[in-house]
Amino acid sequence: MSRRGYSWWLERLFFLIVTLDLTSNVASAQLRYSIAEELTVGAVVGNVAKDLGLDNTALNARGFRIVSGATEPLFELNNHGILHVHRKIDREEVCEGTSSCIINIKTVLENPLEVHYVAIEVLDVNDHSPTFPENETRLQISESALPGARFQLQGARDPDSDTFSIQQYRLSQNEHFRLEVKDRGKNGKIPLLYLHKPLDKETARSHRLLLTAVDGGKPAKSGTMAIIINVLDVNDNMPVFTKESYSAMLKENAPIGTTVIQVNATDLDDGLNGEVVYSFGDNVDNRLRKLFEVNPNRGEIIVKGPIDFEAQDRYEIDIKASDKGPVPLETEKSVIIAIVDLNDNAPEIEVTSFSKAIPEDSKPGTTVALISVQDKDSGVNCGKVICYISEDVPFTLTPSLQDNMYSVVTKSLLDREQQAQYDVTIIAKDGGQQPLSSQRTISVTVSDVNDNSPEFSLSPYTFYVVENNVAGASLFSVSAHDCDEGDNALISYHIVRNGDEHKSLTSFLNINSENGHITGLKSFDFETVKTFQFHVVASDSGSPQLSSNVTVNVFILDQNDNAPVILYPLSSNGSAEGVEEIPRNANAGQVVTKVRAYDADIGYNGWLLFSLQEVTEHSLFALDRYTGQIRTLRSFTETDEAEHKLLILVKDNGNVSLSATATVIVKVVEPKEAFAASDVKSATNHDEESNVTFYLMITLASVSALFIISIIVLIAMQCSKSTDYTSKYLQETNYDGTLCHSIQYRSGDKRYMLVGPRMSIGSTIVPGSHANTLVLPDRRRPSTEVPALPD
Repeated sequence: MSRRGYSWWLERLFFLIVTLDLTSNVASAQLRYSIAEELTVGAVVGNVAKDLGLDNTALNARGFRIVSGATEPLFELNNHGILHVHRKIDREEVCEGTSSCIINIKTVLENPLEVHYVAIEVLDVNDHSPTFPENETRLQISESALPGARFQLQGARDPDSDTFSIQQYRLSQNEHFRLEVKDRGKNGKIPLLYLHKPLDKETARSHRLLLTAVDGGKPAKSGTMAIIINVLDVNDNMPVFTKESYSAMLKENAPIGTTVIQVNATDLDDGLNGEVVYSFGDNVDNRLRKLFEVNPNRGEIIVKGPIDFEAQDRYEIDIKASDKGPVPLETEKSVIIAIVDLNDNAPEIEVTSFSKAIPEDSKPGTTVALISVQDKDSGVNCGKVICYISEDVPFTLTPSLQDNMYSVVTKSLLDREQQAQYDVTIIAKDGGQQPLSSQRTISVTVSDVNDNSPEFSLSPYTFYVVENNVAGASLFSVSAHDCDEGDNALISYHIVRNGDEHKSLTSFLNINSENGHITGLKSFDFETVKTFQFHVVASDSGSPQLSSNVTVNVFILDQNDNAPVILYPLSSNGSAEGVEEIPRNANAGQVVTKVRAYDADIGYNGWLLFSLQEVTEHSLFALDRYTGQIRTLRSFTETDEAEHKLLILVKDNGNVSLSATATVIVKVVEPKEAFAASDVKSATNHDEESNVTFYLMITLASVSALFIISIIVLIAMQCSKSTDYTSKYLQETNYDGTLCHSIQYRSGDKRYMLVGPRMSIGSTIVPGSHANTLVLPDRRRPSTEVPALPD
């Protein structure tokens, strides 16, 4: 078969062994392929995906890949799960000195996590010919050498293994020498010249032979070396070693200069022919010459380079002893050096697969990462590698069914809001007398799950809004925060509205869904509504969506937006003008009439004061500032005029006062006329008073209705709150000529009062309350604090 046909046959040879190994959390399988060395780059090794029964369409999504180290990988997987040769493989380079060359690789799939092991056996190809260290070698053999003498030759080397290595040696035809081969196992076959017939220098001064080394390939390859034998005169005693065999134990990492063993040989000859010198045998390769050296005079084998048990645990070195005769005689002896292993390699931790982020709602036992641990040492220095996690973290290690494989799994529930990231340090310790350890830290991020509802900064909210607010302007805002992150913490706000929108005040409110700012779509009127309540819901954007709500209490603050209304006097055409008659004999202090007025505002804004703007005679009449009652200051005289005009100004006590005027004309009549007119006037006054009474009843009914509604609302608020917040409205009936309001309410430990014209003694005006709010002293305990209501 030609080489090309042979390579074509090897490229298509594969052997598949599949074993499945399922663990509790990770699925694994093992494949085995066989390929020939020196395959071209891109050659197909096998269809891993097909042999594992994997879905080709999901390979990319699951991240099907080879776990490789720092060196360039020998193989690669394509998108269809087919294993290719990534770079040319030289078996003699990858598996030097081993009879079986197996390359193990790991493949990993995510979601779910699967680890598959692929073993690839690289089959040898007879791509090397046997070669000798030298093309020509010379031997000095004395003519006195007896038949049966043996002379070791330098063996050929063939990097190929097994049947493709050197199988036999051939010696060219001659009459004096025969060829013997010594098999040294792993060190190969060593050719020996066997003297069959004595030499005669007078017959032939030298002999030229050809040594051929042949390997086991088909066709076989060979290499040759010329042997030139010079026949010497008699030095008839060769050195003899004092022992049949030499062996020594040497600890790895022994210092350079350490003496391993001393060999000794003697020569019975005298003089230079009996002086022995030592050296390496001709068959010792350069690699051993870099590790050891021989003292030529004492025969000591000395450490020259680094000794590593993991590289090689045993050496066999040929030591040659030669005399100094003109024709030196020599003999060789093998020295076996066994290397003692020391615990000089710490365990190596390799992260095979790793999930950087894990949801916070993961159940205990969820796999986070897969790790493997290896120790190059052997025996007691390796033993059982102990692997554990050092910190107090919610993760633990569970061993796999495969040796030195572990899974990093959660051991308790996670909470991202308490800790969002963990640095997990894994420590591996071997079982040597002086244990060595190594560690590897992986960072695990806890990803967010929507498990926290939004929380409002206050509950409930209480706001104070001045009436006549600008429609469309911002009134106040609510705020909530969410401990989650991302969309799970993105909060939107909305107002809870009842079914009857046209009757609900919430229909006149609008909330910005992003920042919680609440605007009024209309102006509020204190005289219409004094307080109301609504609910705001904050919802996050997670899935499933979580939300919470809060109660918002709004109190409307009064402004001086209503002018006083004259209730009496009131003429038939609606103007504030009236005529009063008084007998001329009236005494001082006689009540002429009382001006009655009403202001829809409360507190100072509704507290009315009366004053005389114009009067005919200042000495005759006096006006009570608070009640509007007009009295005579003195008795009338004959010189006083019969008719007096009084212009009365009625104004409130707001920051910007509003006012109204009333005109009262007082006629001074004789007593008889006054008595006669009193009957007529009584009837007229009866009608007027009936009208006044009607208006007063309407006003009082309105106030009472507002009072009852306020009480109901405040009771409902009190029942729905858990804090010590109360609000209570009480109406005072202290009416003395002026219709006004007096409303009290409580907030925490403070009691507030919106007052009318008669203020309570000891009350204090609160700054910023538009002159209509008082803080009443707490009767239950002394207090000097005067809180101010917000605007």
